[in-house]
Amino acid sequence: MQLGLIALALYLLMLPVTGMVPVLRELTVGRYPDLSEFAQHLFMSANMLGALLCVPLAGLLSDLWQRRRPIIAGALALNALALLMLLQDWSYPVYLGWRFVEGCAHITALSLLMTLAADHARRRGSGAVMGLVGSAISLGVASGAPLGGWIGVDGGAERVLQAGALLMLLLTPLAALALRDLPVGRSHGGPGALLRALPANRPLLLPYAFAFIDRLTVGFIVSTLSLYLSQVIGLDAAGIGLTMALFLIPFSLLTFPAGLLSRRWNPLTMMLTGSAAYGLTLTAVGLVPGGFIPWLMFAGGVTAALMYAPSLVLVAELSRPEHKALAMSGFNFAGSLGFVLGPLTGGSLVSLFGSYTPAFVIVGGLEVLCVLAFLPLALRRRGRLG
Repeated sequence: MQLGLIALALYLLMLPVTGMVPVLRELTVGRYPDLSEFAQHLFMSANMLGALLCVPLAGLLSDLWQRRRPIIAGALALNALALLMLLQDWSYPVYLGWRFVEGCAHITALSLLMTLAADHARRRGSGAVMGLVGSAISLGVASGAPLGGWIGVDGGAERVLQAGALLMLLLTPLAALALRDLPVGRSHGGPGALLRALPANRPLLLPYAFAFIDRLTVGFIVSTLSLYLSQVIGLDAAGIGLTMALFLIPFSLLTFPAGLLSRRWNPLTMMLTGSAAYGLTLTAVGLVPGGFIPWLMFAGGVTAALMYAPSLVLVAELSRPEHKALAMSGFNFAGSLGFVLGPLTGGSLVSLFGSYTPAFVIVGGLEVLCVLAFLPLALRRRGRLG
């Protein structure tokens, strides 16, 4: 029952974030017509910058307090407030400031819900539980993009924000009343011990490195690819949402089976194989005619599932109970840093080359280079993690 509630909360939490992707242009140059390409990308990066700065504090506070539920409920309420504030008439810097607050609230709720699931994984097994977590998150992402496109066509970008705020307001009492904390069972030894424990757990650096580069490519996809589909391919909001769904739906549907598969296959090998294939697919998106992009997006979703679920399993298995929230926060910190740099990298590369094609080649190539760089270390650890 608790795992089902956590999965539901994770699914609903992701809808407002990805619902904004198809209406990104309306939320930026639609409201601020003089924005440059780089300034448009800042709208996505501001959210992740808030996540980047807040997630370590959320994890540390949760492990010190050894509670998840009250922090999750407070973060959901703050998320609703930030979305409502984005509806108001602000200068662009203040507008980005509310995106920053939204990112802080979102990542706190996300990271601690994932931690709560990892607490349950001690009893039920990491593969199934973290596969369910990854599937709920990715299904929320997959649903959010087409929903945002549909709502954006009928009601405009502001209706997307209104729907997201209402959803967070409804989710807040559900989290406060229905979720249940599990006892950690071990003393954390105080904040100093917690802060020393995470760097000492060096095997976690492997899934952290891949979280960084994977989320950098995701940040690139939701910003640069969205603008590419709009400005070069000529798709409207609904078309962009559908194209994103072709990537996200197989990703979401296959994440849970990939988690189960990690019980039989080495999760590290799965992560390396999926990451290499995903990087090559992303590179190809910028090289082919528009008619081939849907097929590549589908293939990218399949390979993304193979890399995402095993990375969650590795974090759950390698972290210790007394610093579980901090370990999961570290994973999300690495991912948030990547997401911050993804839109900035995409915007900078497009501005530098005056074309989208080199940006796809470089960003997709980074995923493959990450696999090659960590392959020797991964092979040494494979026997211990299998």
